[in-house]
Amino acid sequence: MDNITTNFWDVLLWSFWFFIWIAAITVWFRCIFDLFRDRELSGWGKAGWAVLLILVPWLGALIYLIARGRSMTERQMTEMAQMKAQQDEYIRQAAGTQAAESPAAQIANAKGLLDSGTITQDEFDALKAKALA
Repeated sequence: MDNITTNFWDVLLWSFWFFIWIAAITVWFRCIFDLFRDRELSGWGKAGWAVLLILVPWLGALIYLIARGRSMTERQMTEMAQMKAQQDEYIRQAAGTQAAESPAAQIANAKGLLDSGTITQDEFDALKAKALA
């Protein structure tokens, strides 16, 4: 059997280096994705950063994080806020806005459902009592 699989410290050392490589690759890809997501950076600026990140990947990623780390975070926070706003809007559309409507509007909506035959008289009375409560 191979010595690397039987010695605990060798396995631990290889696991550590494997973790370091995965983390470095993740950082490099994050820099690449952020570079092309940035709308404020010119094409020449993107080309320069891309050349640096491709020719000397780990040093380039380190320089990129030092030079553009703060704006990288701001772009991510802005994108997350936009996604949350879109999700909240979708939830409002999917769930309806009955809680925000006035009691009169809720009763009118329930009356429309009753007139169309979608709900029964008992359900209409329950909705009306809930709206007035």
